[in-house]
Amino acid sequence: MVVDVSDRQKLLRVSGPGLERLVRKALAAEGVEQAEIGIVLVDDRRIAAVHRRWLGVPGPTDVITFDLSAGAAGPPQAAVLTGDIVVSTETARRMACVVGWTPRQELAYYIVHGILHLTGYDDHTAAGRRSMRARERAVMKACGLPAPPRPRAVGTTP
Repeated sequence: MVVDVSDRQKLLRVSGPGLERLVRKALAAEGVEQAEIGIVLVDDRRIAAVHRRWLGVPGPTDVITFDLSAGAAGPPQAAVLTGDIVVSTETARRMACVVGWTPRQELAYYIVHGILHLTGYDDHTAAGRRSMRARERAVMKACGLPAPPRPRAVGTTP
């Protein structure tokens, strides 16, 4: 398993080895044994550029996940989950105040959310959001972290 953390921001002091451990625990909770995951920590300006370039949406967001596993050669049992997760630490700092926990916990939540996208979860429908939110809580718990302080009502998003 390969986890690469690239810290391209100066707003939140983050432990690279700590994030690597989080990614490994979250992947284990999802039953993933082989993975190559890149975590890129950026500020709002940089994630806004990624958001516009790759999704055509202006402005910053919390996390953007790129699934690079598609089209991987080899039998399914040999498949390696491959992807990049771009996270705004600036948004994590701002949202942590809104939802009532630390910026590092919010950052961990974004990373778990990105990993769940890589493992096939989607939050574009009400049913998908419910399923993803339940799995987020379970994975956060498996990682030794508190459940995300998010509303559980249908149709709500962080």
